[in-house]
Amino acid sequence: MFMRAKLLAAVAAVTLSLGSTTATLAETPADTFVQAWTIDDMISLDPAEVFEFSASEILGNSYEPLISYDLNDVSKIFGVVADTWTLSADGKTMSFTVKQGKKFASGNDLTAEDVVFSLVRAVKLDKSPAFILGQFGLTPDNVETMVKQTGDYSFDFTMDQAYAPTFLLYCLTATVAMVVDKDLVMANEVDGDYGYNWLKTNYAGSGAFIIREWRANEAVVLERNDNYDGPKPALARSIYRHVPEAATQRLLLEKGDIDVARDLLPEEIEALSTNPDIRIESGVKGTIFYMALNQKNEFLAKPEVREAMKYLVDYEAIADTIVKGKMDTHQTFLPSGFLGALDSNPYSLNVAKAKELLAAAGLPDGFTVTMDTRNTPDVTAIAQAVQQTMAEAGITLEIIPGDGGQTLEKYRARTHDIYIGNWGPDYQDPHTNATFARNPDNSDTAEAKPLAWRNSWEIPEMTAKADAAVLETDAEKRAAMYRELQEEHQKTSPFIIMFQESDVFAFRSNVKGYIIGPSFNDNSFRGVTKE
Repeated sequence: MFMRAKLLAAVAAVTLSLGSTTATLAETPADTFVQAWTIDDMISLDPAEVFEFSASEILGNSYEPLISYDLNDVSKIFGVVADTWTLSADGKTMSFTVKQGKKFASGNDLTAEDVVFSLVRAVKLDKSPAFILGQFGLTPDNVETMVKQTGDYSFDFTMDQAYAPTFLLYCLTATVAMVVDKDLVMANEVDGDYGYNWLKTNYAGSGAFIIREWRANEAVVLERNDNYDGPKPALARSIYRHVPEAATQRLLLEKGDIDVARDLLPEEIEALSTNPDIRIESGVKGTIFYMALNQKNEFLAKPEVREAMKYLVDYEAIADTIVKGKMDTHQTFLPSGFLGALDSNPYSLNVAKAKELLAAAGLPDGFTVTMDTRNTPDVTAIAQAVQQTMAEAGITLEIIPGDGGQTLEKYRARTHDIYIGNWGPDYQDPHTNATFARNPDNSDTAEAKPLAWRNSWEIPEMTAKADAAVLETDAEKRAAMYRELQEEHQKTSPFIIMFQESDVFAFRSNVKGYIIGPSFNDNSFRGVTKE
């Protein structure tokens, strides 16, 4: 009770400081790390469902995956929950051993039973990230025969084909492969839901922090996990605050009411760069910023229209102003740094060329279309800039604002016209972004729902090429296959790929030890200290 009261008092103090920007306020507690970030995309805390940036980062600090990699050299893979692994002679079964001595935050032992339960559960629940495991032929009907416990600390993972071995290992670094406490989850099962309704807002992990509380569009509170078997966090707790306004984040940071601001615009970053109490850090992400054109729309389904719209974005102007320092022009679906990434940016603003293409499509006077837009300052500003240049060729773009959850829900149901937003890799293998270029089943009831499916883009031949690339074990040949795939995709796809993002953080100068990783679930505050 004393600890609970102490926690609530700390949270209340931080909440008060962030609820006002006018009063004279104390600095954040010495044992607490406070982040200001836009977290309105969160819909769940369940590893079997989480597929959003903010929740992925939170899980990366509170759960443990089977496998991870060196953040400075992602080709170096190592086990986290997994200890060792061997591949069968036919290349279809990976046999794993699990590290002994690990415990969940609950105090329960972590064993192979929990690992198998976590993987089986994710496939059977069949939420958005389940396709990552489904790529290996796992379905709700067969998963219990494909993933089987072979001992207290061992299990087999059988695939339908002999994939590149690193493909499976990288997939097991994803949040969907994070291990949950079977006994705790099943103690909260209702009507055979595998504890789903409980775990959406609760915690059952073994990571460095315990998720103590989530208040939607307000805050997430994490506490140090004393059962964690790695280096214990120096700070007792970490708090995320939902602060969508960049100017407010800057003011709170300057006053010392938060420890880091995550959503600053270029003008705030430039202004803070000369403040001796503030330190700016950045790291390149694999995140792609793009527009997606739903092929259910009769206008957007025309190839000439898709190409015309790629000439109606002023990439250079946006990169030099609205997202300066935070995004660089990038027009292919694989981010720089990935195996087979293609460095090719053939499109620039060319209204005359776009008008020619629209005329060829039988639309010389343009058309009207809507775009679902997350109502954050940077995304809104980009959308408005695109709206202006589209209008120069007669395309009327009606912006429909919404929070992150609203726009994603509509996009995943493929009821949008155009969606503007970003996509981050789920794992460090190029096949993760083949989601832009493969769609094995375009029906509304498809089991796999990659980005191409979300936009109703039926591409059997391109899908076959993507599926062949993931089976190639020779790295050089595989890279060449992905480069060829990107060249075709760039010319024909309903995706206007615009930028590759960087994370830019503004810290109070006394904050040390934050790690900015290549993916959001790699961003780590486990080693943060405050001097």
